[in-house]
Amino acid sequence: MDSGPGPSLYPLHRCKTIHLVRHAQGLHNVEGEKNYKAYLNPEYLDAPLTQLGWQQVDNLRKHVHASGLSKRVELVVTSPLFRTLQTAVGVFGGEGYTDGANPLPLMVANAGSSGRAAISSHNSPPFIAVEDCREHFGVHPCDKRHNVSDYQFLFPAVDFSLIETDEDLLWKADVRESTEELAARGLKFLNWLWTRKEKEIAIVTHSGFLVHTLRAFGNDCVPSVKKEMCTRFANCELRSMVIVDRSMIGSDVSTTNYPGKVPPGSDLPSNDAEEEAPNSI
Repeated sequence: MDSGPGPSLYPLHRCKTIHLVRHAQGLHNVEGEKNYKAYLNPEYLDAPLTQLGWQQVDNLRKHVHASGLSKRVELVVTSPLFRTLQTAVGVFGGEGYTDGANPLPLMVANAGSSGRAAISSHNSPPFIAVEDCREHFGVHPCDKRHNVSDYQFLFPAVDFSLIETDEDLLWKADVRESTEELAARGLKFLNWLWTRKEKEIAIVTHSGFLVHTLRAFGNDCVPSVKKEMCTRFANCELRSMVIVDRSMIGSDVSTTNYPGKVPPGSDLPSNDAEEEAPNSI
């Protein structure tokens, strides 16, 4: 069955549900969608969301609450760029924040000149920033991040501890990461997810990262499913998928499996029992 188009089976504890989100419209997208060379403009360094982008965030937030997704997500992983951080906390963060309240806000008021109120971390899942789900490294200023110390002030409740350097040493002005390198980084990122205990995770990332990572998957599916997985994401689009640990990377123990034979006793299947029973007289 595994080689055909029919259904497949796999142990539940060897699976995770991931909700993939491309960031909302960034300032760089406005001109970049018209002319690709606009992405070379240094004015778009680590571009924040536009006002239209914030409207997209508000609409996706309504959807994740209406669908019940907001109550199921156990962790939000975000690329450490301004547009993804704003999208992540705007969609999956708590309600309005009161100055001086505990816990710390996910985003301070007016971060990135957004004109937005502070966003609370109350009743929200933990947020963690990870470099491996960034967009292509290099050349495009919009894909170069600010210093982590700047982000920590603007996004106080986001965990940046996995980022090794304050400055962005991964971005090079004259070298653009290849699609093959990006795809390999995407697979590394998915393997990292298996080190996490959470079973339902939201990932807020970028168009290039999503397309080139997902193209490595779905080759055992019918073409329409492969297309559904790999088609380019729109701004603030969310797609939910299941990843399977076929190589036993994870070490999770099932929380629902039950061993049986408690208390122990004969468990011979009925058909076999009939065959072994003596003929009736």
